[in-house]
Amino acid sequence: MLKVLGALIIIGCVLGGYVMAHGELAMLWQPAEVIIILGAGLGSLVVGNPKEVLLEMCVQIKGVFVYKRRGEEFQRQLLMLLYELLETVEEGGLKALDEHIEEPEQSELFSKYPLILKEDNLMFFIADNFRLMAMGKISAHELEGFLEQELEAMDHALMQPARSLHKVGEAMPGFGILAAILGIVITMGNIGGSVAEVGAHVAAALVGTFLGIFMCYCLMEPLSNAMGQRVKTELSALECVRTTLVAHVAGKPTLLAVDAGRKLIEQDVKPAFKQLEIWVNQYEETREAA
Repeated sequence: MLKVLGALIIIGCVLGGYVMAHGELAMLWQPAEVIIILGAGLGSLVVGNPKEVLLEMCVQIKGVFVYKRRGEEFQRQLLMLLYELLETVEEGGLKALDEHIEEPEQSELFSKYPLILKEDNLMFFIADNFRLMAMGKISAHELEGFLEQELEAMDHALMQPARSLHKVGEAMPGFGILAAILGIVITMGNIGGSVAEVGAHVAAALVGTFLGIFMCYCLMEPLSNAMGQRVKTELSALECVRTTLVAHVAGKPTLLAVDAGRKLIEQDVKPAFKQLEIWVNQYEETREAA
C-alpha cells in the first residue's frame, strides 16, 4: 500500500505542477512516443536476460506492491521451527529428521509453522542443509563455507532482476532522446507547415525526452530499489538459518544456537532474547503437557 501511495504522490505532483503551470495534459498523450520508449525498454530486457530472470522479475514486481512485512509471528515460527528441529536432532540424532525434511509439506512438525511452509526458498534452504548435515560428519568451519557460497549464489540470482531493471532504467533517458530525435525528423519533414503545426511536432518530440526521464527516475529506479530491499529481507531469514546451523554444529546448546540466528534478523522486526525464552518455555510446557 505504501508503494502505491508513493507512486500516486510522484504522478500527482509531476502532473499537478505541469497543470499549475498552465500545461495541457492532452499534449502529454503521445502514443507513438510511448510505444517507441516502452518498446525499446521491453526489448532490451528480453534481449539482455534469460526467461528465468524475466519471470522472477515479474514475481518480484508483483511482490513489491502486495508484499506483507514479515512480522513477529513469522519470526516466532522461524525461530521455533529451528529450535524444534535442533531439539529433535539432540534427542534422536539427524536420522530422526528424515521423515520431516524429505517431504516437509507432509510433516506434522513443519505443518505447525504455515508461514514458513509458504516460503519456497526458505523451506528448500532449511531442508537441504539439514539433509547435508545428516549425510556425514561436517565441521562448523566447513558448513559455514558451504552455506556462505550457497547464500552468495542465491543473492546473485535473486538480485539479478533488480539489477537488470536498474540498467534498463538508466537507459530510459536515452530511449527518450531516441524518440525525441525521431520526432524532430518528422518535424523537419513538415517544416513548410504553419508555426502552430511545427510547434506541435516539436512539443510531441520533447514529450519523448520527458517520458524517458520520468520512467527512469520516478518509476524504474525506485522500483528496482524496492525489489532489492525485498530480496535483502528474504535473505535475512536465510542468514538466520545459516548462523543457527553453524552454531549447532560448533557444539552450542540449542537455545544459544537459535539465539545466534536471532541476532541476524532485521533490526526492526528482531525479537528480544527474553521474548525468545518465553516462546521456548511455552513450547516446552506444551510438550510436557502432551
